[in-house]
Amino acid sequence: MKAAKYIIVDPLDSANPKQTIKHNSDGVRYLEVIDLYNPDISFKKREYGAYLIELANSKKIDTLLVNSIGDLGLSGNDIIETIEIFSELGVNIKAKKENFETHNADGTKNKMIQLIIGFMKSVYDQESKRKQAKQVRGINSAKEKGVYKLNGGNKPKLTYQQFIGKEKNQNCLKELRNGQSIRKAAEIAGISLGTCVKIKRLAEINGDLSASY
Repeated sequence: MKAAKYIIVDPLDSANPKQTIKHNSDGVRYLEVIDLYNPDISFKKREYGAYLIELANSKKIDTLLVNSIGDLGLSGNDIIETIEIFSELGVNIKAKKENFETHNADGTKNKMIQLIIGFMKSVYDQESKRKQAKQVRGINSAKEKGVYKLNGGNKPKLTYQQFIGKEKNQNCLKELRNGQSIRKAAEIAGISLGTCVKIKRLAEINGDLSASY
């Protein structure tokens, strides 16, 4: 087992981000990393979050230990995206609080966990769509009142069609439709694994790709 333990701490605890080599009670060696919690930064953009993804991508870790899955992101969607990234890279996530593992002992994906993740992903996606619709209504209302122009004309987030219409994103979607894995599709299209996961999720929501859990 090539394991890493990920710990999130509050900046007020006077702790610093660091990595340390440790051993468990059975003498098994593992890497422990400590990240500072920041409510504005997603897992893959955290100092050691990004580092762990790099280690997983280069096959230097196959197990990720966390106190809770809540440590893996800012929101439900962010947490699920993180789980999917590591799962695609063959890394088993072991969450102490929730008492579950994303992979079985033989390395295959835990089907029960995959079903739960699929269900939760649908719930979070619906919430996200409602928020986006509400935001668009608010922006349109502000435009009608002239507020949008007065506050500098801040642009809303890209619509799905605008996002998926980008050349690299189109190429990624094409590879996913051809049956390529998330990792391979991202590599061919020249985009990050996280962006590829986002493309897959949004394409499934909008009916451009068959859902698979």
